[in-house]
Amino acid sequence: MAVDCGVFVDWSQMDDVSRDTAPGKTEYKDIKELKQHARSGQWGRNHSQRSAVYQHLLKALPCRTVTPDAEVYRDIMGNSNSKRNPSAYLLPEFVDGMAVPRYCLKAESVGSAHAVISCVAGQFPDISYCPCLPAVTALLLHWSADEAQCFESVSRMLACNEPGRRLLDQTFLAYQSACMTFGDLVHKYCPAAHKLMVATATDVLEVYSDWQRWVLGDLPFSFAARVMDVFLVEGYKVLYRIALAILKFYRKQCVASGSALTKKESAAVRSDIQTFVQNIGKSVTPEKLLEKAFSIRLFSRKEITLLQLANEKSLQQKGITVKQKRQNVHLAVNADNFSSEIFGAKEIRDVWSWIPERFALCQPQLLFTTSTHGCSLNRFYSHCEGYEPTLMLIRTTDGEVCGAFLSTDWEERKRGGNKLSFFGTGECFVFRMKPEMERYEWVIIKHPELASAAQPAGDDQTGGEDNGAPLSLEKPATDPSQLSPFLSARHFNLNSRNTSMFMAGNIDSIIIGGGDGNALYIDSELNHGRTERCLTFDNPPLCAESFQIALLEVWGFRDAMA
Repeated sequence: MAVDCGVFVDWSQMDDVSRDTAPGKTEYKDIKELKQHARSGQWGRNHSQRSAVYQHLLKALPCRTVTPDAEVYRDIMGNSNSKRNPSAYLLPEFVDGMAVPRYCLKAESVGSAHAVISCVAGQFPDISYCPCLPAVTALLLHWSADEAQCFESVSRMLACNEPGRRLLDQTFLAYQSACMTFGDLVHKYCPAAHKLMVATATDVLEVYSDWQRWVLGDLPFSFAARVMDVFLVEGYKVLYRIALAILKFYRKQCVASGSALTKKESAAVRSDIQTFVQNIGKSVTPEKLLEKAFSIRLFSRKEITLLQLANEKSLQQKGITVKQKRQNVHLAVNADNFSSEIFGAKEIRDVWSWIPERFALCQPQLLFTTSTHGCSLNRFYSHCEGYEPTLMLIRTTDGEVCGAFLSTDWEERKRGGNKLSFFGTGECFVFRMKPEMERYEWVIIKHPELASAAQPAGDDQTGGEDNGAPLSLEKPATDPSQLSPFLSARHFNLNSRNTSMFMAGNIDSIIIGGGDGNALYIDSELNHGRTERCLTFDNPPLCAESFQIALLEVWGFRDAMA
């Protein structure tokens, strides 16, 4: 292995990486040690060691019974040591025009990557969309003895059938839902970067559609290799982590350069981010990038799985199928169809950038407005029941504007009988428009230490979120980092019920947020309201603490899936 690995590499670009040093440790029985070595770059300077570790990891992947191997490649492609002309092996349509990155490979090795990808396309006819395949293939060529071994490694990643484990998107449905999931995660865990994107890009979701390319394609080789180390050990969620960290560093650069408030076309922002990622080594080391990525809190496999499934269902409802080739999916709200008396086009676009991506697929639908339906709480309920989620907008007689995104059908209030009882999920949030637009999410998202949960029997406490089967939704979260806003509060052992009072209603009032006050309280005549700091959202008053309502609107999401 030590003699053969690296035949595709341009060693003049590899700095202090050793080609001939003995591999050292290549097999791991202790998952914690494996994870620690992957994250710390233990194999980075020893090419033979990294190659051997990768082969062990890939051989250990559970795969479909019939998975093409190196012998299949040799039978089809012949002598894998001969030089290949890239033009003789056109890349398949499913890579969507993505080129093979050089990644410190020899110029002629690009032809080898083309040959491997071409053979993969023939052996995996069900792949309809996989733009990251050129980058993955180029990386794996580094640590392969020949094309056939690289082909087998790629094939095992594509054929992996371990329950709950995901490596490479192979359909446009999976890819697009991953882009939506990334957008959801940016909303939650990179609010400052998301605010920058909303302020600068004309179409934020178009910018986020490049997230996977940042990681697998645009990053320089020294960074991409470190990402591959942890990707093969910990799985797909590592890609999300790295992309979120990239966005955080990009925002930092924009703020430092004073370009944070310049409005641009989305294509210009995408180009700026791509240039930043390609030159990231000027400001960030691979160690710093990984450190930032793994410092992000409240990020679990369960969270990703829930977001991914919900987003896939929404796309399927829009007609996107597993066989679908690339298609432009319109995720931005059509402001021309939004005839609010409270919000203008800019305000609704900004608020739309906060909502979960699966609902951004849907056009807004006016359900209730006091200007048409009158100031009656009964009529409010009759028009809003059956819709989930809803967006409430309020304009006061003083001209102040605030509101709430409410995740759950108002009909849920009936489960408590005549008693006022809270319901809803951690996707609820409240917002205000002045002195500047500001959203206030569930306090647990920013302060997971406020939640505690017992370890369910049988759960592996050594692997945590990074090592284990997907968590059952029927079990409580095993630690604060595994909380998911998709689940209602009854799934968590919270220190205080005050942190999970999302929404409530009866014949006398509507309440949003609870615990030492209400983010919003509205009386039965939809005339008077008050707003205070509440523990659920940890918000300041959203407008004057006591206010008169001039206009109240409730919007639903046409064709939304709960």
